[in-house]
Amino acid sequence: MRIASLAIGLLTVAFCAGPTFASKRHGSTKHSGRPGRVQTGLDILEVQKFAPLRNKHVGLITNHTGLDSQGRSTADLLSHAAGVHLVALFSPEHGLAGRNDEKVSSTKDAATGLPIFSLYGENLRPTDEMLRGIDTLVFDIQDAGVRFYTYTATMAYCMEEAAKRKIAFYVLDRPNPIGGNIVEGPMLDADKTNFVGYFPLPVRYGLTIGELAQFFNSENHINCDLHVIAMKNWHRNYFFESTGARWIPPSPNLRTLKGAVLYPGIEILQNAGISVGRGTETPFEEFGAPWINGEEVASALNDRHLAGLRFANQPFIPVTGLYYGQRCGGVAVRITDRQAVRAMRMGMEIATVLKKLYPEKFDPEKISALVGNAETIRELQAGTSPEKIVEGWNGDLSTFELLQKKYFLYK
Repeated sequence: MRIASLAIGLLTVAFCAGPTFASKRHGSTKHSGRPGRVQTGLDILEVQKFAPLRNKHVGLITNHTGLDSQGRSTADLLSHAAGVHLVALFSPEHGLAGRNDEKVSSTKDAATGLPIFSLYGENLRPTDEMLRGIDTLVFDIQDAGVRFYTYTATMAYCMEEAAKRKIAFYVLDRPNPIGGNIVEGPMLDADKTNFVGYFPLPVRYGLTIGELAQFFNSENHINCDLHVIAMKNWHRNYFFESTGARWIPPSPNLRTLKGAVLYPGIEILQNAGISVGRGTETPFEEFGAPWINGEEVASALNDRHLAGLRFANQPFIPVTGLYYGQRCGGVAVRITDRQAVRAMRMGMEIATVLKKLYPEKFDPEKISALVGNAETIRELQAGTSPEKIVEGWNGDLSTFELLQKKYFLYK
């Protein structure tokens, strides 16, 4: 049995720029080579000597992921940029340092002396008081490329508030860490929009944060004064390590790129009483519960021969969170081919196995909040095969793929 370390903290993992792979949604092709290290929107803004923000009074929405290629924070750079007046900082879920797993209070930034207004506490949106003296909002946060990751809703709420007050809105674009050429999962039902589902999208939507801002602005009729500072050298077929940048965990438990790839299909399980690895050293790379037989579940999943994946029996004891201090029968998820992995198909397969083996313990209805699609839950409850469930998503995904291309900034 593996016991999670007590010294779990926010890890920063460096990835080298390895070989680049490309895949189309229904096949794969190799990319001929990378023209150079990816420059984020922040890097490009520096090249521009912050000219778009000159003489602006700026509110910056950011966290610990807002760094340039030299490791300098967006807040530090804007506070020292000639002609730029940085007025306030705004932080999303997990706070400015990205360490909190609970509501966050507003405070003051020790480095700049500026107020830090929390958008994951008493307020999810900036208020009149927070926006006083600001004529421009800048968003610079690394997201996860997944519909229910809350940073995207924070961005959209801020865009809405900016539109109401005629405040300009700048997005400093960053890579989608799980690529820009795969869409996957059910569409969010229109009546289920909330903070973990801002707008009807598939779970894995294949857009960068800047492209997503354009999508929201037009498709949800926000109509704010939006400006996206695009990246240079990013391609849709890139996973994060192809960018040449270091991976900074965007939230306390999303520590590795492997975890980011599996996250969409693993995270949906937690509300149904499944530990998704929080409180262990490998969140989103394993799942379990005290009532699970890991060997039995792993064997059933391996019999499904899911592309790019293998499963292994791996008991664990979480040191925090769900099932704290309890021995969980667990399953480790191994990736053999990242391009082939379809995390939401995996999630449907796991849910199907758990419902079959533990019908009195696992209720698919409880995963509906993040799945966000009533028909998918109905089919899980009815025992529809995972491949049929996934096939049922294809019509909506094809329609979405045609729509999303209007907002592409990269090939």
